[in-house]
Amino acid sequence: MKETINQLRSIIDKYQSLLRQIDPVAFEANPVPNKWSRKEELGHLIDSALSNIRRFVVGQYEEQPYIVYNQDKWVAISNYRHYNNDDLIQLWVLLNKHICMILENTSSENAGRIVQTQELHSIEWLAQDYNKHLLHHLHHLLGFEPVAYP
Repeated sequence: MKETINQLRSIIDKYQSLLRQIDPVAFEANPVPNKWSRKEELGHLIDSALSNIRRFVVGQYEEQPYIVYNQDKWVAISNYRHYNNDDLIQLWVLLNKHICMILENTSSENAGRIVQTQELHSIEWLAQDYNKHLLHHLHHLLGFEPVAYP
């Protein structure tokens, strides 16, 4: 789990400054109808962090909790389009630092506990998958080389 935590820290450090460099007009632009803007995509990553925090915590004391969320509804209801850009980035940073703290305090025994999303996975697997998901979306919204994600 230590490698996963270090990778997440590295992602936070590298990408927070890159997110701050996005032109505000480009950040809010929605060139394709019915698709998220870059800002909304970052909002989706905030929602993902919130859902995964719940998985990483509840999974340590409940038996196979079922924790899913409706991504599109969360983005729409949160109204990320009208969120202050700096606040949105800072929220993403702080939530991910919080995830690092939770994972650091997760025992190796608890890392193996199972959480149900669409499938059953260990907390450790979910943490690794979380990093892959982050990189996939960060590369997309920053216009970098795509990172495959199932």
